[in-house]
Amino acid sequence: MESHAQTVNNNRMNTVYYKTVEVNGLEIFYIEAGDKANPTLLLLHGFPSSSFMFRHLIRDLKDKYHLIAPTYPGFGLSSMPLIEKFDYNFDNLSVIIERFIDTLDIKKATFLMHDYGGPIGFRILMRRPELLECLIIQNANAYKEGLTESSQPLFDLWENPSVENRKKAAQLLTIDGTKFQYYEGASDSLKIEPSAIYTDQYFLDRPENKEIQLTLLYDYRHNVEVYDLWQKQLATIQPATLIIWGENDQFFSKNGALKYGEDIEDIEFHFYPTGHFPLEEFHTDIAQKIDNFLSRKLVR
Repeated sequence: MESHAQTVNNNRMNTVYYKTVEVNGLEIFYIEAGDKANPTLLLLHGFPSSSFMFRHLIRDLKDKYHLIAPTYPGFGLSSMPLIEKFDYNFDNLSVIIERFIDTLDIKKATFLMHDYGGPIGFRILMRRPELLECLIIQNANAYKEGLTESSQPLFDLWENPSVENRKKAAQLLTIDGTKFQYYEGASDSLKIEPSAIYTDQYFLDRPENKEIQLTLLYDYRHNVEVYDLWQKQLATIQPATLIIWGENDQFFSKNGALKYGEDIEDIEFHFYPTGHFPLEEFHTDIAQKIDNFLSRKLVR
């Protein structure tokens, strides 16, 4: 019969916790679940979301894994310093998340990277490849072949950050832009939780936040410039890699996903008939694919 102490400990391991930690003077919000003795998954969210995007996956996997999902400065419930007081670029965000990793004393983790999580995660792995156990890439692009015509407003912004081009790019930050990211390409929009959309939009609509997001959208051009460096790093370190991809993504195409197979030998692909946020429709199956993959690749 299980003792009271064992019951309390099991309940603690099965609980999802919502925490903050100070990193470089900023409050970084994060979600944590699972037993720390289990393999760690570091979940790096995309735009325009936060760690909230992993809410289903965390509950699906917490019995077998230790899950950590931080939210970047300027997003969700983390600090949102004004632009005049913080450099909103991908280099700086990656430094904050690297220091977050060290603050939580994470020595090894499987990185799951979605969208913006790619540029942040790849930068960390360029500096600290020893942190990586396995790699899970979910609609996070690292190849020019993956860019699509839907990103033309961003291409125009990168070429000329005029007032007119900034206004066009800012359409991505409206409720219509957020709905487009969630619904476009989805198989069944009724499976997409509206609270995810309106949660993202609530934080986008905060005073000063649209300027922050436009700054990051403009800085994204520097990611494209270093795609080749990330590709070379992947080819060098050869991580066991799982590709999870919504193949109807309007921003990052299936062609871009397949390109990872040219640089990584130990790679597994799973495509889903949905758009940019495959976890919204298929989190149960994705969780099973992740568990199957890590059960084979990780030495426990």
